[in-house]
Amino acid sequence: MTESQPQKHPIISVAVSPKFLGDWDTLQRALNVLTQQDQAMRTATEPSERRVTISGMGELHLEVICDRLSREFKIPVDVGKLQIVYVETIRKVSEAEAKYIRQVGGRGQYAHVKLSLEPGELGTGYQFIDKSPTNAVPQQFVESINSGIAEAMKTGVLADNEIVDLRVILCDGSYHVEDSSEVAFKIAACMAFKEAARKANPVILEPFMSMDVFIPEDYVGSIMGELSSRRGRIERINTRGDSVVVHAVAPLKEVLGFASHLRAITQPRSSCSMQFASYEPLSNGGSEAHEIGVPANKPRSPTPKAGFAAAEPNGLFD
Repeated sequence: MTESQPQKHPIISVAVSPKFLGDWDTLQRALNVLTQQDQAMRTATEPSERRVTISGMGELHLEVICDRLSREFKIPVDVGKLQIVYVETIRKVSEAEAKYIRQVGGRGQYAHVKLSLEPGELGTGYQFIDKSPTNAVPQQFVESINSGIAEAMKTGVLADNEIVDLRVILCDGSYHVEDSSEVAFKIAACMAFKEAARKANPVILEPFMSMDVFIPEDYVGSIMGELSSRRGRIERINTRGDSVVVHAVAPLKEVLGFASHLRAITQPRSSCSMQFASYEPLSNGGSEAHEIGVPANKPRSPTPKAGFAAAEPNGLFD
């Protein structure tokens, strides 16, 4: 069995580009330094557009990165709209098998794979388990199957989001002594995985944030109503000195810019801190699958269109 370590998926991204074309190489060097210092930060470069998409663990995280580019590295940048990162997972066990058979010139291509998919606990990552009969698939091709599945997981079956948190079991397969190859087994594994994922009740997950909102007592009712309107769940309320602390959990999409909004309506007498809590299924079960989401491993430019959830700019991103 092989198991990838659970990891923090970026939950938000933004595209940046240098204001001056001459700063492109300098921007690349600066981002290399920042990614070495910050393991939760990811970047995806689009050289032809002179643009880099930066992904991180929250709105403030991205603000700090962009501020460092400008203040510390002296690189003026244009900053796009914030984009929420969605992922996909499965909710039931499923099976599928695929054969890849091709004749290329004088040599054929053959691979046969049978897979079973099982949901994993949220945050547990990807597990691959080989339970195929002895000698059904040579070991080098088993590794190719694992690699093919890992590639297939980068683009989901609902909205092209990364698929996370599941176990994949290699149940069976077959090979041809002369015609089988690593490439053929990668392709067959990808085909079988996609078919099984479509049958496994897939769902889109969105990031939720844990929030601590510090407010004067006379604003408690209005702020709780505000959080509820943003699909927030009030978990508890405490008193701390002259302030009331509202502890809540809410979807990141709904609370972008909430801290600035909070200060505006309470006359800078309040504050809000938030951090990533977990991914949770979309309340509509994924019916907006083609209207939301940014692939977690393949951030795109922030042009609102199918496959994106564009956020209103605020703070540094005004």
